[in-house]
Amino acid sequence: MATNTPENTGNNGGYSRKDFLALTGKTLAAGAVGSVLVSDATAQSVTSQGSTERKPAHQDEPIVLEKWKSEVDQASGPTPTPLAPDQRVGYAVVGLGHLALENILPAITACKKSKLVALVSGSPEKMRKVAAQYGVTPQNCYSYQTYDQLKNNKEVEVIYIVLPNGLHKEYVIRGAKAGKHILCEKPMAISSAECKEMIAACNQAGVKLMVAYRIQYQPHHRKLREMVQQKTFGEPKLIEASNCQSSTNPEHWRHKKALAGGGALPDIGLYCLNTVRFVLNAEPTEVFAYGYSTPGNPLFREVEELVSWQMKFANGLIANCTTNYNVHESRRYRVLCEKGWLSVDKAFAYKGQKLMSAKADGKLELQQDIGLTEKDQFATEMDYFSHCVIYNKKPFTPGEEGLQDHLIMEAIYKSAEEGRPVKLTSLLPAGYKGVEPESD
Repeated sequence: MATNTPENTGNNGGYSRKDFLALTGKTLAAGAVGSVLVSDATAQSVTSQGSTERKPAHQDEPIVLEKWKSEVDQASGPTPTPLAPDQRVGYAVVGLGHLALENILPAITACKKSKLVALVSGSPEKMRKVAAQYGVTPQNCYSYQTYDQLKNNKEVEVIYIVLPNGLHKEYVIRGAKAGKHILCEKPMAISSAECKEMIAACNQAGVKLMVAYRIQYQPHHRKLREMVQQKTFGEPKLIEASNCQSSTNPEHWRHKKALAGGGALPDIGLYCLNTVRFVLNAEPTEVFAYGYSTPGNPLFREVEELVSWQMKFANGLIANCTTNYNVHESRRYRVLCEKGWLSVDKAFAYKGQKLMSAKADGKLELQQDIGLTEKDQFATEMDYFSHCVIYNKKPFTPGEEGLQDHLIMEAIYKSAEEGRPVKLTSLLPAGYKGVEPESD
């Protein structure tokens, strides 16, 4: 599989401190006099990019209701505290395909800090119907040709890019030039080079860029990460992760390399890669991969069917990951630790996550189903980004998070093509992430 390699980044594949600061927005243009390096004390306000903090006119504390449950039952959370509609962050959703119509638009109606105010589509008839369903006014409906006119729409603060991967770069850059904050679906682009262009464009425009890694905002994954970081069962030693599904239409954009960038790996295998990094809060040092596509299958004329890869970490931990585009759906991962294991079933699905743990107790093995309140993953990540916009914070999954994954995926493709391990020498150093989501 021919692809860009992570070594093609200059400086022998590595990043100097100057490169990293420029990429994360800490080196800012200062008019005609060149660039200014800001101190760490002011970096957060600068890298939050552009707008000043705008606190809502009022923030109500949760309404306290009388107690009625006993301590033997699961406690209820605080009552919701949605912002008034006129204080919520306005979103323009770009692209009205499956993900937008089936998940994102229904989710935004349940948001507490976000609201739908505009649509962008290449299908006028579809957009007319959707606008009527969601109460979007005709003047807030745009084509791809009139997309740049969003700059004149003060109702729109965030543009949510829900287009085929190969179109992300163009519409992120155009959206940034329109002065809007950007939420971009994953994978961020189709190459690390495109990711760098997108990050630079948003930094130059002074807008925030967040990649929609919904897993990192979902309660089950955050709880597992907390238990791993606290070493509840000792040191993690091995991770097994798999994300698989099947498809049937070879003409769908996911099977066109120019639009998708690849097959199973960037579409669904990316969840394994990103979640492992998130759970461990660490970066791999080496990958070793194998790829395969069934000969003659029209689904895989341009993109791969299967990728199986290992990621090695500095502490000796190995993550075994698999993704396949031609089997019955299966989405799960398990973290094996010294004294027990943690796992999530339906891990990368839009709902239905199940968090389990197991440990020995003498002659018994105790398995626990850790019940957590399920949240709409799309509403959760949109409201988190809206919080960043309102309070002028850098997102937890900024553009650099998407770039990091692309650097690793390029190494995985290189390893599969050359049949050898590939060391990861071009990854970004730690410290680019923004503010952690608040705990429930």
